[in-house]
Amino acid sequence: MRYPKHLPKGGTIGFLAPSFGCNIEPYRTAFDHALEKWREMGYHTVLGPNCYLGEGIGISSTPENCGREVMEMFLSEKPDCLISCGGGELMCEILPHVDFGKLAQAEPKWFMGYSDNTNLTYLLATLADTASVYGPCASSFGMEPWHEALWDAFGILAGKSGAWMRGTMGKTAAEAHMSAAGGEAGRKGGEPTAASGDCSQSEEPHDAVVRGYGQWEKESLKNPENPLAPYNLTEPLAIRTYVGREPACGEVAFQGRLLGGCLDCLVNLPGTRFDRTREFAERYREDGIIWFLEACELNVFAIRRGLWQLEESGWFEHVKGFLIGRPENGESMMGLDACVAVLEVAGRKNVPVVMDVDLGHLPPMMPLVVGSMADVAVKGNDIRIEMRYV
Repeated sequence: MRYPKHLPKGGTIGFLAPSFGCNIEPYRTAFDHALEKWREMGYHTVLGPNCYLGEGIGISSTPENCGREVMEMFLSEKPDCLISCGGGELMCEILPHVDFGKLAQAEPKWFMGYSDNTNLTYLLATLADTASVYGPCASSFGMEPWHEALWDAFGILAGKSGAWMRGTMGKTAAEAHMSAAGGEAGRKGGEPTAASGDCSQSEEPHDAVVRGYGQWEKESLKNPENPLAPYNLTEPLAIRTYVGREPACGEVAFQGRLLGGCLDCLVNLPGTRFDRTREFAERYREDGIIWFLEACELNVFAIRRGLWQLEESGWFEHVKGFLIGRPENGESMMGLDACVAVLEVAGRKNVPVVMDVDLGHLPPMMPLVVGSMADVAVKGNDIRIEMRYV
């Protein structure tokens, strides 16, 4: 597994729109504010040609243009890492225009996104043996203030813990410049102003650790009139852990290589030329696979059908455990709830199944490094995931 170098101090963050662009509110204002915040922290930014477009069907532009943007941004020497502008609907259609063989030979870059971006985070691992981050898209970073999960996600890109990033990079450019220049604030000539403190970062990849966040958002307050709203945290974290189909007692610990994403996207891959999942699982059979899965639009029956499809496609060979995010459309139907829908398939494997973790479309989400070797420990509502870059 190849791990990219970390975003250095004063480095350049690249943005691309392989799915939706930030062309409508509240996403445009949130994205613009996120760019401003990164520049205040001392980073440079470079935008792909589709970031503000909305001329495609379910994505920012045509599949050809989106695929071209992906290749150009990954192969360019300008950005040190890449963040997707947003999720969407038809990113799968850009895949014929992405040369994963060329990406496998190129210097790796961190790419971060989730939802429809599963089409890239997942395939970078299985087709190019390159790690990526399943985490928030760019416009999320426009919120005020940043949630701990955003600091964790950005910390992975920068090679630091979220707590370190929050403590040293959390000042505004004005505050940083005031402390450094004795009262003269502001940026000159559009150049970023570095925050104060020891912001040195090692470019070489090293381990990352994330934990659950305690509360989650059921109803978002973000809208065109309130584009910078923080997460509306009203619901307590309520993890349910099983071994097979039986509730677990005490602490449960397991390890394996992280693989997964949004189930809505993954179910489209079996039977296509882009599906090399069985080969990936066989290549890393000694490590085993921890599947992390979450669903957006799928109802509980579609979740059960999707997991059945992946199981029958041989994807769950060498599985060591499952991390299942809160489903956005997980209401019970005809006596089937989301937990039973998952356990009908995952429970057969007689491995740990951790339900309703902070992952996916009901934020906050723990950022996960796809392809990394993970040690997972769960006890009650406490979950800790250490990701090792081996």
